[in-house]
Amino acid sequence: GPGQAEMYAGLQELGVANGEDLKETLTNCTEPLKAIEQFQTENGVLLPSLQYALPFLDLHGTPRLEFHQSVFDELREKLLERVSAIALEGKVEERYKKLEDLLEKSFSLVKMPSIQPVVMCVMKHLPKVPEKKLKLVMADKDLYKACAVEVKRQIWQDNQALFGDEVSPLLKQYILEKENILFSNDISFLQNFFSPSPKTRRQGEVVQKLTQMIGKNVKLYDMVLQFLRTLFLRTRNVHYCTLRAELLMSLHDLEISEICTVDPCHKFTWCLDACIREKFVDNKRARELQGFLDGVKKGQEQVLGDLSMILCDPFAINTLALSTIRHLQDLVGQDTLPRESPDLLLLLRMLSLGQGAWDMIDSQVFKEPKMEAELITRFLPLLMSFVVDDHTFTVDQKLPSEEKGPIPYPSTIPEAFTKFLQENRIACEIGLYYILHITKQRNKNAFLRLLPALVETFSDLAFSDIFLHLLTGNLTLLSDEFALEEFCTSLFDGFFLTACSRKENVHRHVLRLLLHLHHKVAPAKLESLQKALEPTKQSGEAVKELYTQLSEKLELRKPSPAEVTETPSMELPLPTVPTPASR
Repeated sequence: GPGQAEMYAGLQELGVANGEDLKETLTNCTEPLKAIEQFQTENGVLLPSLQYALPFLDLHGTPRLEFHQSVFDELREKLLERVSAIALEGKVEERYKKLEDLLEKSFSLVKMPSIQPVVMCVMKHLPKVPEKKLKLVMADKDLYKACAVEVKRQIWQDNQALFGDEVSPLLKQYILEKENILFSNDISFLQNFFSPSPKTRRQGEVVQKLTQMIGKNVKLYDMVLQFLRTLFLRTRNVHYCTLRAELLMSLHDLEISEICTVDPCHKFTWCLDACIREKFVDNKRARELQGFLDGVKKGQEQVLGDLSMILCDPFAINTLALSTIRHLQDLVGQDTLPRESPDLLLLLRMLSLGQGAWDMIDSQVFKEPKMEAELITRFLPLLMSFVVDDHTFTVDQKLPSEEKGPIPYPSTIPEAFTKFLQENRIACEIGLYYILHITKQRNKNAFLRLLPALVETFSDLAFSDIFLHLLTGNLTLLSDEFALEEFCTSLFDGFFLTACSRKENVHRHVLRLLLHLHHKVAPAKLESLQKALEPTKQSGEAVKELYTQLSEKLELRKPSPAEVTETPSMELPLPTVPTPASR
């Protein structure tokens, strides 16, 4: 067929006979058998000792093709080894000259499956494959596919669109993997989105593949960063910021100095990475990070855009916010005001820079966002007063109470707190982390007191996936409270259900929570929740699927009519019988 002809066409250029030549010989000869014998002699393996060995193989029924094939495979292996050796020996110019000559000779055979590996191996070892050859490879889908990544890098660096096509599915996969973790059906306060260490995360498939594609090529690294910036701007999706940091640190792990030394964020990211590993910014590292921020020189402000993206990574925000909450608690114990703590001020400065990443990259105005004084003089002292309220309440509970009745837990929230959560992004982020903190401490009183402030927050942060993922995990620690009507009404009617109909993701998180805790919820409440959470025509597949799973579990729990007895008064938590279906 034409495929065959094209495949072997290169042989003639090299003066090697091919099938066409044999056909011609046989068509124009009088004694075909003699002609075949002569063709075999002229084109066979030229070794005198073979003259007697071949007939011997014939006697054993070994086809000549099989023999030639095995000799050929053996030679090809030797040749591949030789090419790899040439690539390492002698003077640089000489070795590349040898390889270029070899490529020139062999390239016409690149379509032959048996020879192709050799041609590919030669190209792989050439730091600069001639432009003409790269163009030929690019124009042929199969050749392009068969190329080593070393050759593809040379093609990609001058073809951003082609490189984009290769990278794009990986970036999609990365975002999908992140979302799958946030919406996972396994809910636990022990294992959550932020549990894996940075080192473990960098072993992920996408980061490894991108690292491999980039190699030591600064141009390709810059292209990937450009893709990430563009996508972050287009979607506001913060997972692209995580990937930006993971990619740099993956190259750092491999000690690829060609790239690490030219990325101005390298040392800052490396230091922050150590903080993320410890989930805390200690004093020594705080000084180091501050040094990088203070060291941004006039005329180099653009680096702030990159640093802000590194700080906008949810893993960085999580570390900064957790450290902020820890600092505030320490300040309560030391009787110190927030504005007197340089460490706390630095954490806020980095949070502001991270939270301002999108605006900075969008506006291309590279200066640190201004910190609102009120955040430090009014909001943080408010949070500290909540910590004090808890201490006071706990101490009061322990005092003998002859004279006075029990002191009720403060139930109102200062209006200023609610306003801060609505209007100030940093206040909102810290406020949400404070609420996660008290939930993790199983502090039901404080949780119910502050919950109403979450219905309206800055840019709906309280309904973002990361917060709801963490909140649902921490709520498993309060699972016994779900038997109480009042708790459920506050949590579901007062918070979750206010957003379910307008936010699909909230609907999903509530269903995840109920799938996990349905056996703890007061039956009457469960029934009304089942009605309220029924999917609508507009609901996506994920919601419908979760709702079906929940309905099946609840079906299994229904008692048979004979077992239904008088329901005890709702004041007592109902005894729950765990069924196999409830886990």
